[in-house]
Amino acid sequence: MAADERAQYFRRLRRLRRSARRWSVTAGGLGGAAAILTPYAGLGLPDAAWAGAAGSALVLAAWRWVDLRAHAARPAPPPLDPAEAAARSRARLVAAVERLPAGPGVLAEVRRARSRMALRGTAAAEPWARLDRAALTLAGMAGRLTGLADPAVLEAAAADRSLRDLAERVASVERAMRLAPSPARESLAGTHAVLVGQLHDGVSAYERLVVAAAGYVAEDARPGAGNPAASRLTEATDLLHGVASALAELRAVGDPHQAPSH
Repeated sequence: MAADERAQYFRRLRRLRRSARRWSVTAGGLGGAAAILTPYAGLGLPDAAWAGAAGSALVLAAWRWVDLRAHAARPAPPPLDPAEAAARSRARLVAAVERLPAGPGVLAEVRRARSRMALRGTAAAEPWARLDRAALTLAGMAGRLTGLADPAVLEAAAADRSLRDLAERVASVERAMRLAPSPARESLAGTHAVLVGQLHDGVSAYERLVVAAAGYVAEDARPGAGNPAASRLTEATDLLHGVASALAELRAVGDPHQAPSH
């Protein structure tokens, strides 16, 4: 907001200065024309028009100069902190991109690429990439996972957020290990190993969930023999049992926030 107020202040200052100069030049030109064109024998109607226009322009020029001095006498708003200004610029750019038809997809891909770069060189990089591939696969099937499969989609979204948070924690602990002295590093190594194991188990369970969801989509589209309704319901029930098993394994990984510490 401070940056906008500062920009508005200087924009108004420039407009007033240009207006004052423009009306001053206009008043001078009309005044000179009136002085030259007014005959010595007296004023006619055209001459009165010239004089009136010159007088009006002179008054407007005076008003503009008064407004300019009054505005210039006010202190300008303080400049915005460079970091805050950059953050505001990024926010405006993101908002503009989001309004484009393909904007949300582009921003999501940029965020994924930035996250991959942040985790490069850590133990979380490989499971993060697997999670990305599985999440994109599931997103492509989301429109067909309706009805009985709705709970699986909701569970998958919650698991995705939890696993990404766990991956960031793994990377943070790993970076801290590189800076810690030897006694503390041993303690962190145990915690890091537990977190890495949870991350791999969670990603594997997520992948199995995606496979089960793909099977549900495939079976849901295949025509059944005999009674189509009964056949499809039976197949859907079997597949949902598989989805439930995958979800149970995913929950068994545990809440990453309850990981043991040493």
